[in-house]
Amino acid sequence: MKGIDPAVAADVLALLWFLGCWVGYSRYAKHRSATEVCLASVMHMYRREWMMQMMHRENRMADMSAISTLERNVSFFASSALVILAGVLTLLGYLDQAIVLFDDLPLAGEQTRLQWEAKVALLVVIFVYAFFKFTWSLRQVGFAAVLIGAAPNPGTADVAEEEIRQAAERVARVVSMAAHHFNFGLRSYYFALAVLAWMVSSWLFVAAAALVVFVLYRREFHSSALSTLMSSSPAMRRS
Repeated sequence: MKGIDPAVAADVLALLWFLGCWVGYSRYAKHRSATEVCLASVMHMYRREWMMQMMHRENRMADMSAISTLERNVSFFASSALVILAGVLTLLGYLDQAIVLFDDLPLAGEQTRLQWEAKVALLVVIFVYAFFKFTWSLRQVGFAAVLIGAAPNPGTADVAEEEIRQAAERVARVVSMAAHHFNFGLRSYYFALAVLAWMVSSWLFVAAAALVVFVLYRREFHSSALSTLMSSSPAMRRS
């Protein structure tokens, strides 16, 4: 369009492509995981099996220890998001030096300070989003710990098998929801790496966003880890 700087137009198109990749892949992965085999669906089967086993154990210290390990892992990423966010905010005070540094890189085009501020602002939004996802995941892992503590003990109570099954399903669903939000936070890290390519070139940013989607798709739907999990999944053993 007339009157619009080509570099600004390229940045806008690249940003729209990036958002389309992120939102589009998230919706695709959520929809497909409900109907086809992927890491999320297979891990939920394992969580249900884990909780069914837990319900028939009187001593659940090992289960609580596993939940504590999950809590520590999520807490680490939540803390990391804050540290990275602080670093990105600090970058705003050194934009002039960063602009000079990136201008010397191959493929780097000339960019205004406003363009740089917009790109850094996008990183800020991404890591704020990641922090909220990680902390919500952390709370849900805590909910799962409470549910495990409140689960009926087969050694001291006359509990129907259906009640045990429902209790196990509740805990497994809460842990899976926590894993779902943790996965959203982790994806933010991947897409934030794509934004770094935007500092160099809009077209490099487009390629990086597409590469992130490809990597995520391969790992969640066609990875060797998924094949290994499927080869010994509870559902496969019972079929």
